[in-house]
Amino acid sequence: MKMNEQSALKTAEFLLQIKAIKLNVTNPFTWASGIKSPIYCDNRRTLSFPKVRTYIRQEFVRIINEEFMPVDVIAGVATGGIAIGALVAQELGLPFAYVRSSEKKHGLTNVIEGVIEPGQSVLVVEDLVSTGQSSLGVVSSLRDAGANVKGMVAIFTYELQKAVKSFEKEQLALHTLTNYTTLIKQAVASEYVTEDDLDTLASWRIAPEKWGI
Repeated sequence: MKMNEQSALKTAEFLLQIKAIKLNVTNPFTWASGIKSPIYCDNRRTLSFPKVRTYIRQEFVRIINEEFMPVDVIAGVATGGIAIGALVAQELGLPFAYVRSSEKKHGLTNVIEGVIEPGQSVLVVEDLVSTGQSSLGVVSSLRDAGANVKGMVAIFTYELQKAVKSFEKEQLALHTLTNYTTLIKQAVASEYVTEDDLDTLASWRIAPEKWGI
């Protein structure tokens, strides 16, 4: 999971400013998976702030040009990666498609919406990576359709070991704009959390399934 340190700090600062990141060590959030977490990330909020949205788009474009080109198609992960993925594709002058977590229950029952031909190279745009399960499920759907998935970019990763190992197993390059470690560092600098909260926040990332039990 690669990252540019300067960009990571700037992205973390933006996410905290627009309240896309919420931190609460005393009243944790519950994920859909049931995991209790002192942090909740809602990157959809970035779309409402033109300065932040533009920064994220341009950083994604920079990474894709530096690390992944040539690419035939940009694919967004539904739903968080659709809007920013489309903006990135527009900036690069590339076709865009998006991938559902499961097939539609009506109509054509598509998993992939848009046109991706077998053999085309695809770069996946995601808003965040937690356990990696849903993100890599999308990659699996693309590969099943015959696409050559060159890698993935995401705004944020929780840096959970489960995700790290899963991406390594799938031999898929993941580049993120920022991560949990950088976010906490910026949150302390911005006095969003205190130094006393650091041990709690660090212990969660080591064993999130057991945290808060």
